[in-house]
Amino acid sequence: MIQVEHADAAALVAGLAGKHILVVGDISLDEYLYGQATRLSREAPIPVLELMHREVILGAATNPAHNMVSLGSRATQVGIVGDDAEGQQVLEALQRDGIAADGVITAEAHRPTTTKTRILAHAPPRLPQQVARLDRVDHRPLAPVDEQRVCAILADYIPSVDAVLCSDYRLGLLTSEVVDTIRNLCQQHGVLLTVDAQGNSHYYREADLFRCNNVEAAAALGVALRTEAEYRAGLEQLRAKLRARLVIVTRGPDGLSMVSDETGYVRLEAVNVSDVYDTTGAGDTFIAVATLALVSGLDPLVVAHLANTAAALTVRKFGNAVVQPQELAAALRQHHACSV
Repeated sequence: MIQVEHADAAALVAGLAGKHILVVGDISLDEYLYGQATRLSREAPIPVLELMHREVILGAATNPAHNMVSLGSRATQVGIVGDDAEGQQVLEALQRDGIAADGVITAEAHRPTTTKTRILAHAPPRLPQQVARLDRVDHRPLAPVDEQRVCAILADYIPSVDAVLCSDYRLGLLTSEVVDTIRNLCQQHGVLLTVDAQGNSHYYREADLFRCNNVEAAAALGVALRTEAEYRAGLEQLRAKLRARLVIVTRGPDGLSMVSDETGYVRLEAVNVSDVYDTTGAGDTFIAVATLALVSGLDPLVVAHLANTAAALTVRKFGNAVVQPQELAAALRQHHACSV
């Protein structure tokens, strides 16, 4: 059982500030179109929405960076955007959110900015309901010329940061060459490496922390994960395969499982299973807080508890939300004991 006293909660959260993290990963622009449902279409069994307003926010790998800035640390983004209006909006939004964009390049080869458009029906007093999503995306790996530019940026930045986070949405930025460059530079300069991967787990050997969800873990292992015995064996196998210091597999309402030399296999229960509104970005918040906590030198169990609590706050909000220091400290006081 992890016990967090009131004074400890404030100190733990304060300790997440003052770090400098290089966030390397796929960037997207998330567009939300809110419409008033007025009637059913005569053309198909779908609602007709009259556009009320449009909102554009950063998504994908920018979300952990935004969470880090919100918690008082510095984040430098490394990624790629297209030579288009959406790419310019990404650069402007990064500046607005306090994320350094020096490592974001504009593609020399034809490549659009990844854009995810969500269409939501708004019918007060009910909360908006997502009715469709349209993605504009290029899954191809980086063109060689862009890959070389990214690797040069990594060589410039990694020696001077506290940690590197790889946020892999399988949208082409994190090629095997880019990942090998990151790993080699981190090992050469003693920089902590964390990973949040939706696939390509075999790229990410020897990370300090590797996180994925249960579906992604099962796919990487090629086995079903249902019972605790299967999770225990699966995580041990995944950790051995990746030679990672710490592996965490998040399990939605069933909490998380983790394994490391310090802790062995451990399962933590979910902090919040009732007030779930939108799970978008929960994993991003988790890896952001876990990275900052690990850089702070905290025990892996405390790292997992902090990240688990932060992610539980995010799912109570709509869209790619970020966690604030005060609300995280308050949540830690409320959930001062974590069941193991």
